[in-house]
Amino acid sequence: MDFTQSPFLVIWETTQACDLACVHCRASAQPLRHPAELTTHEGFKLLAEAADMGTPVFILSGGDPLKRPDLLDLVREGKRLGLRMGTIPAATPALTAALVRQLKEAGLDQMALSLDYPRPELHDRFRGVDGAFERTLAAAGWAHECSLPLQINTTLWAESAAYLAEMAELVARLEAVFWEVFFLVPVGRGEMLDGIEARRCEDLFGALYEVQKRARFVLKVTEAPHYRRYVAQREAQKRPAPPVQDSGSPDGKVTMPEILRRSEGPGHTIGLAPHGVNSGKGFVFVSHLGEVYPSGFLPVSAGNARAQSLAEIYRKSPLMRALRDPDALGGRCGQCEYRGICGGSRSRAYALTGDYLATDPWCAYQPNRGHFEASPVISGA
Repeated sequence: MDFTQSPFLVIWETTQACDLACVHCRASAQPLRHPAELTTHEGFKLLAEAADMGTPVFILSGGDPLKRPDLLDLVREGKRLGLRMGTIPAATPALTAALVRQLKEAGLDQMALSLDYPRPELHDRFRGVDGAFERTLAAAGWAHECSLPLQINTTLWAESAAYLAEMAELVARLEAVFWEVFFLVPVGRGEMLDGIEARRCEDLFGALYEVQKRARFVLKVTEAPHYRRYVAQREAQKRPAPPVQDSGSPDGKVTMPEILRRSEGPGHTIGLAPHGVNSGKGFVFVSHLGEVYPSGFLPVSAGNARAQSLAEIYRKSPLMRALRDPDALGGRCGQCEYRGICGGSRSRAYALTGDYLATDPWCAYQPNRGHFEASPVISGA
């Protein structure tokens, strides 16, 4: 794919309404839907524009997408257009066995459930509702009953990082086909949470790398693109070879490791992108009001889907074009030999520095020197 023309993934925040009270919520969700949300017709138009761009994967997100009475219609329309459709329902009483079966019958390709801790009391506290853990496990069982591929999403921050190995074991027991591990970006309610010390990220990368090598499921690390740098370094140690030109690398010195480009999960389920995805680079986010952002965690608008086509915004917006230019990056990210496959979290750079082209504060790597600097704990505040 050419990420200057087409995103690998489009996420539409169908609504910000949700009955959970998650302590890290990007959207600071509340129970009621906004009256100016994109309509069903506007949603169909957005799906068609994504399909016309050649985007393969489209995710209906929230809030809680189950708050939308047209959710099944949106899934059916996306499938009619040839998109691979996913959604991320919240673990509330609205999520039932019957609803999971209806999603499968509508053509949903993959259902994601959030599990941030492997223990009920910790997860329920994080999600703000008692019983969320047990309902999530029940929903995982309902997905298996109707052969709907299951994805698990996990948020990592200073407290939850200690449970990473235990979470990996739980994901395997749940027979998920995909595990998305999200490194916290302090936006919304997440501004109050403690971040992960930059050197600690390297330890977590090591644990994730070992999981990725042996796991049956696909592992995706989100908002920590320096994990790709870590894997490239580890893979190069195993098989020393001359540098290979990579389409995403500006200097031709680094290639995207094969382990990070797994195209399919178990049973031909959704896999990983062919190149390194980042905000505005292979990825685009559309808000419930139609604002088009490089990421839901980088709330700088590039345009509105009600006024312009998604293709025009993604391909021509100065914001999106700057984010796709490795040479536009500042600080250590701009000097790094891995900037083509990594580029740092643009969302975190913006959240913590106010500059979406600045150094990712959660990376300690010193470019072209092969060593790391000591760094303090970076809080979410």
